[in-house]
Order: sequence, then structure tokens, then C-alpha cells
Amino acid sequence: MRTVAVVLAGGVGQRAGAGRPKQLIEVGGRPILALAVAAFDAHPGVDEVLVVMAAGHLRAAAALTAAFGKVGGVIEGGATRTASTVAALDALAAAPADTRVLFHDAARPFVDAEIIDRVLAALDDADAVAVGLPASDTIVEVRNGTVTAMPPRETLIRFQTPQGFRLGVLRAAYDRALADPALRATDDCGIVHRYAPDVPIRVVEGGEHNFKVTHPLDIVVAEHLAAGLLAPEAP
Repeated sequence: MRTVAVVLAGGVGQRAGAGRPKQLIEVGGRPILALAVAAFDAHPGVDEVLVVMAAGHLRAAAALTAAFGKVGGVIEGGATRTASTVAALDALAAAPADTRVLFHDAARPFVDAEIIDRVLAALDDADAVAVGLPASDTIVEVRNGTVTAMPPRETLIRFQTPQGFRLGVLRAAYDRALADPALRATDDCGIVHRYAPDVPIRVVEGGEHNFKVTHPLDIVVAEHLAAGLLAPEAP
């Protein structure tokens, strides 16, 4: 059974305030994109890595990932997360429906082998798998500046990536989604939840270190985390 990891690096990272795609920013002396790709390239359960990069930066991404033996291609992403996933699905058009695909945000550079292990293990008997952590804050719904609902915190989790799927299941969900003129989605599990509601989404544990670099402060945190994780071991 073949497993393809898709590293989504199609965003331009405007909120990070770096003046370039955040996935090209270095933390611990290595680009964020390279750190994310390295985790999947090194994992024995992953056969191929496909990088989806922001328009205008494909050459830089190809140069950064050239040393990784499992990278099968660098393709151009779209203006939205959904469009980038569609680009990846198009690139995988010839792959069998039972192929396992993992979709990971390049802006999460510290995903580790244990998280990937849990996703792949869950895909042994599930068609869709999410990674998450329990919400530590109280989460409320707000409309027009007023709280309208306060769901019980113990029922909420914070999604991370990678999210794993059987390729055929995700293809079918996206076929339905793209026919919906009101389509709005922030991740691929959201597409499956809405357009393939009969498919249960299994949830496995993520990690606090597997956070998403989004704002300038996140870059500072990532730099400190990288200094610890990437420091050479003492002889």
C-alpha cells in the first residue's frame, strides 16, 4: 500500500510579516519548508513526498528539497488551501484509490515521527484521520461582538496536521465540494465532514510542538524550539 505525503506550502504568509513566504524563513539555520519535508522524507512509512508551493517560488522550493530522496515533485499551489489540495489531487490523478495520502501544513515544521505513526496506524482501518489536541482555552461563538454559544470545552479539540485519507475518499468528497458554489473550507477534514458525512473521521493525538507558524511571535518561538530540537548531541 503506497503512502504519499503532501506538504502544503502554497500560502504567502502575510500575517508572519516577513515579506516572503513564511515557509522559506529559516529557524535553527534551516528553512521551515525543509524541516517539514525532512520529517516525512525520513519516515519509513512514507513512500513519496509531494510539495505544493506558492506561485513564483517553485524554483526556491525545488532547490531546498533537492536533497530529499522521496520528493517526487514540486508543483504550484492555488490562492487558497482548498485550491492547493485540488492541485495535489490533480497531480495524483493516476494513483490508486486505496493510496494513503497525508496532507501537512509546511508551516508546522516540528511534526515528529510519533505523530505520523499514529496517523498511519489509524489509516489501517479508517478512511479519514485528523490530528488534534484538547482545547485548553474556553472557546465561544461570537456574532456581532456578542457571545452566542459556549460549547463544553471537553468536547473541543484543536486540529493540527497531517490529516490522512484514503485517496479515493478524499477525491469523492472534493468532487462534491467543487460542485458547491457556496464552498468554504479551511482544511481537508472539513471537506470530508461536509461532503462525505457518512465517512467517520478518526482523531489521534498531536503535540504542542506541532504548532503552526503564523504570526511574528510564532517565528520567535520556532527559533527557540529549533535551537533545542536541532542542536547537535553531545559526544
